Amino acid sequence: MNKYKDKVVLVTGASRGIGKAIANKFARQGAFVIGTATTQASADIISKNITADNFTGIGLVLNIADKLSVDEFGNKLKELDAPNILVNNAGITRDNLLMRMKDHEWEEVVNTNLSGMFRVTKLCIRSMMKQRYGRIINISSVVGLSGNSGQSNYSASKAGMLGFTRSLAIEVGSRGITVNAVAPGFISTEMTDELNDEIRDSILNQIPLARLGHPEEIANVVDFLSTDESAYITGQTISVNGGMYMG
Repeated sequence: MNKYKDKVVLVTGASRGIGKAIANKFARQGAFVIGTATTQASADIISKNITADNFTGIGLVLNIADKLSVDEFGNKLKELDAPNILVNNAGITRDNLLMRMKDHEWEEVVNTNLSGMFRVTKLCIRSMMKQRYGRIINISSVVGLSGNSGQSNYSASKAGMLGFTRSLAIEVGSRGITVNAVAPGFISTEMTDELNDEIRDSILNQIPLARLGHPEEIANVVDFLSTDESAYITGQTISVNGGMYMG
């Protein structure tokens, strides 16, 4: 399928989980995919994943928390076609109760999840405005809407992404660029696979559909928000959480 023929897609944090599923989804549909990871080894895995079935793309090193790394990545982008579609997926957690949270635990999460998204988006937005076309999808989280004990830093960063999404959508809408967010609930990834049965059961009891989501189900929504069929949707947050939070 060549739905995204001649389109370049940038997916941050594409070496595993949701990011990997999103990158693979675009690659299978004809896009040239640029996937990023924080290490060369992980970037090489992305390249291998994309090209294994003769799809086109490349894995590159990028630490969105480091301005110098983003600047160097920008120089690499100049050697490739500028992305038409940007998926801001990379993020980290440093969970702790607020009364015990260290300054660095707060700063690392906000700098990566929120400021990192800002840096990468700013890197890509100028070329989208010149093209008068673009799709930006920010991967937030259900806890950016509901909050969660022990995750004040993560929840704040993910809630901040939603405000950023709405504001940028207003700024660039007249240039044919849509900006939306996807807020996943608990998704079956390497991280959730490590949960013990007690914690897993506690989570499932909060989900009306009584199961974890699949990374591909997030990728499907990102896919839709990247198509012409969604061209009149912007500034929105799409929740994909099995009914865990319906606010």
